[in-house]
Order: sequence, then structure tokens, then C-alpha cells
Amino acid sequence: MAKKPDTSSRIADNKKAVFNYFIEERFEAGMVLEGWEVKAVREGKVQLTDGYVVIRDGEMYIIGCQINPLKSASTHVTPDAVRTKKLLLKKDEIRRLIGKVEQKGYTLVPLNLHWKNGRVKCEIALAKGKAEHDKRDTIKEREGKREVERAMKGRNR
Repeated sequence: MAKKPDTSSRIADNKKAVFNYFIEERFEAGMVLEGWEVKAVREGKVQLTDGYVVIRDGEMYIIGCQINPLKSASTHVTPDAVRTKKLLLKKDEIRRLIGKVEQKGYTLVPLNLHWKNGRVKCEIALAKGKAEHDKRDTIKEREGKREVERAMKGRNR
């Protein structure tokens, strides 16, 4: 009998998103996937770093989310690793996001893929791009936290 995945486990993270954008709001969206994609996701063959979300005809799609097919993919299916996948959100949420994205500087980025009740969900964020000096500030903060942790570890010994 096949083992079911954990109901709330992470599949893939987009670490670049937090570094390149200021995250304003987070949303959880369902994903329309094909059978071979779900099997590949279970094996962890997913990459989100180049992914982004677009809105077409009042519907949301994720582009650049790469799901690599398994070697044992069916012979009658032609897998496309970078297929555009539809995201499922409520109409009022989509309308609100369309209004925000049309404002200057806002974009939609995927943050992670995770399991929820046996289904693959994509956490997307309404985000604003960071300038180069903001990215440098982020690096400085991270290094400062590391130094404090090192000092605390050294003192506890």
C-alpha cells in the first residue's frame, strides 16, 4: 500500500523570493496538475526559483515552475516540465489581486509548494521588488544575526 504524504509538509521553497521582494500578503492557491506531475511532486522533483504568477482572462497561472518527469513516466503521456499551470483561488481574491497588481510595483510570486489534506497547494505572495541597497541591508541583517548567535554559543560553553 502506498504511503500518503504528510498533510502539511513542504515540497519546495522559493528562497529567492524573500530575498528579491518585500512580501506584503500571502495567499494559498490550489494547483491544476496532471497525474504524472503529482507523482513527480511526491518524489520532490520540483523547482520554484524561476517561477512567477501571471493573470490572464481573470484567471491565475504559474509560469516557470519546473516539475521534472520521473523516468517511469507513462509512454502515452508526453510530459512538459515547464508547462503553465493554473492556480485556483476564489473570484473575489483574484479580483482584489488584479487591482493590486495593476498598481505600480506590485507582482505575484510563488513562495512554496506544500501538501494540504492530500492536495498540492501553492503559497503565493503579493510582493514589491527590492532595490539593490535593500538587498544589501538584508545581507547585513542576516550576517549580524549569525554573529550574535556565534557569540551566544561561545559564551554558553
